[in-house]
Amino acid sequence: MMLAEWLPIVMQGSFSEIYVIDCATLRFIQVNHAARKNLQYSVAELARMTPLDIAPGLSPETLEETLRALKTGDASRATLETRHTRKDGTEYPVEFRLFHCATGRSPAFIAIGNDISARHESAKALGVSEARFRAIVSNTPGLVYQFLLRPDGSVSFPYLSDGCHALLGITAERLRADSSLFLDLILPEDRASYLQTMTSSAATMKGWNWEGRLWIEKWKDIKWINLRSTPRALPGQGVQWEGIMTNITQSKLEQAEIERSRAQLAELSAHVETVKENERTRIAREIHDDLGGNLTAIKMALSLMVRRLPKDEPALLEKAVYVDSLVDRTIEAVHRIAVDLRPSILDIGIVAAIEWQAAEFEKQFGISCEFTSNKKDIDLHSDQATALFRIFQEALTNIGKHANADHVTVKLVRTNRNVRLEIMDNGRGIGATDRLKPKSFGIRGMIERASALGGNLTVGNAPSGGSVVALRIPLTVSEELLMKAAS
Repeated sequence: MMLAEWLPIVMQGSFSEIYVIDCATLRFIQVNHAARKNLQYSVAELARMTPLDIAPGLSPETLEETLRALKTGDASRATLETRHTRKDGTEYPVEFRLFHCATGRSPAFIAIGNDISARHESAKALGVSEARFRAIVSNTPGLVYQFLLRPDGSVSFPYLSDGCHALLGITAERLRADSSLFLDLILPEDRASYLQTMTSSAATMKGWNWEGRLWIEKWKDIKWINLRSTPRALPGQGVQWEGIMTNITQSKLEQAEIERSRAQLAELSAHVETVKENERTRIAREIHDDLGGNLTAIKMALSLMVRRLPKDEPALLEKAVYVDSLVDRTIEAVHRIAVDLRPSILDIGIVAAIEWQAAEFEKQFGISCEFTSNKKDIDLHSDQATALFRIFQEALTNIGKHANADHVTVKLVRTNRNVRLEIMDNGRGIGATDRLKPKSFGIRGMIERASALGGNLTVGNAPSGGSVVALRIPLTVSEELLMKAAS
């Protein structure tokens, strides 16, 4: 196919704008379909026009200088960007590649252009996006960064926000130049976890979340930071994370203060419970020894007086018998109060005390209570035994008041390391909201008693219905805990 045959096909089939311009007059010799469609001019109209007519913003000097450079073979001037004006007055940006065709009778310039409106819109949108990103980053507390782990194990920070110096005490430029400075900031005892979480994130492509301490040399201070980032694979380059580092020192200090406060509160609670138990023991002893002794003496004296009353004074005898029965009831009340304050059966052993309390519960509430133990006796420190017994009492009281049960199973198990107590009923169970009620002091008290001596207590629903209270107390109690409990 000859040139004259395929050139019109190329001209009309191209999506680019193609202009053939006469070198002498600068008028259009040919304009392809794509250009005519964009400009909205006919072939006849364009035949009377020059590039300056469709690009008013293009100065004659610039056009002449560009065409002159093409004639001399200066290829660096072969690109031109301008704006075309359509027949209806609207404009659009165009980028041209210009060529000089010197063959034939009439030398010509050929201009091949493309509408770059989409490129301009993309650049504009990118500019808006970058401005929005910079605004977000500048107002984000902490350091926004990119971190690259290469296949050879080397690392770099492709991007670091302006928060770098405020957080790390070193400039972004210095850290980008020497990325190893960041690892040097991490305290030696925290570096292993930093590297392990990074390796794990790279292997699984899951988010990288790490908390650790940095030594900031500039301020001679330790900072806690939280690092959160998302990985993505870069073919041939490695794994790159985008994320943020934030200063969490204040929250860590507040958390430590809360933990100290909780520990102090637990110590205070344990101390209060110990003081209460000591006071109960003292009162129980005084009631038993003093009141009990006095009442016994009164009963003996009253018996002697009754025997000496005249037989012909039935009214006095009746009064004496009444007072004697009143003394008996008072002695029983004193005994009951003393037992409630501190059951003397605890002196026999925790197994006997639990078994006795289970029997008392069954008599008081009419709810059958089955007790089993894998040991006949379990040697516990007195504070542990008292705490375990009080927890058992509180659990039974809760069952009697709220569970609507008719059977309770109690298991006491001693292992090599701890003592476990399990109290299970067949009642209505306990809901999560019940455990979290502000006034659930009974459950809270049980938990605090267990915690004060290094144990733990859980309250939940039994698999077969009802509720279960599970208590574990270690057999070996530190001297510190015992001192706290006794102080």
